[in-house]
Amino acid sequence: MGFVAILGVLIGSVMGLTGAGGGILAVPVLVAGMHWTMQQAAPVALIAVSVGAAVGAIDGFRHGLVRYKAAMLMAICGIPVTSLGLYLASILPQFTLMVMFAALMMLVSWRMFRQSKQAGEVNLDDPLRLAHIHADTGKFIWNLPTAAVLGGIGALTGLMTGMLGVGGGFLIVPLMRRFTHLAMPGIVATSLFLITLVGSGGVINAVHRGAVMPMPETLLFVGVMTLGMLIGRRVSRLLQPAMVQRSFSLLLAAVSCFLVAKAIWLH
Repeated sequence: MGFVAILGVLIGSVMGLTGAGGGILAVPVLVAGMHWTMQQAAPVALIAVSVGAAVGAIDGFRHGLVRYKAAMLMAICGIPVTSLGLYLASILPQFTLMVMFAALMMLVSWRMFRQSKQAGEVNLDDPLRLAHIHADTGKFIWNLPTAAVLGGIGALTGLMTGMLGVGGGFLIVPLMRRFTHLAMPGIVATSLFLITLVGSGGVINAVHRGAVMPMPETLLFVGVMTLGMLIGRRVSRLLQPAMVQRSFSLLLAAVSCFLVAKAIWLH
């Protein structure tokens, strides 16, 4: 329990720093530290991630960084898809889920490491940046391409939330950075608010499907991740985003290798 508490603080800190990483790290930590299956760990991780994200989102609202209309659209598209993800998780073998999770982590790690090297080279004229921002208000210019991009990100987030028990920030942040003109502080804050909405929907769907969560472990993990989130949000203002991204990508790669080894060992 103490080991999981320490790692929970670290995971919450990562989430506060990057707007991502909570769920994608929380599940393997619970699998390793508590010796749970992916199916057991996912709902507990999802509750902790949702609460931690809510704390970070409140801070984002205070600073006027959350694009709440975009987050609401993504949540509307994402929450219904969590049911499909939960169904897939219930029928897939444990080995398959763990390998899929590890492969996804490695892909995200590679993408984030590449993006960290290009942090100062963002091409605002990139034709793939379909969701534009109003120069005066800093808010999205709403049209069909903007709605399609944000809705697609929301649906993919919902699928991953249901299937793997992750909040989806590891997808939201790089996808919004790639396909929108929103600045990183706004992306992180909006990501945390979306994780709160979609994660809460995922928890409700999981409980409806009969998921049982041990309350002492769940409450401990929620508490320490929330503490870590508060620490991460404060530290994030002191660090260079590229350095944070690079460090996080290397951490994801290491955890991915561990998950593959554990999946092979248990198979």
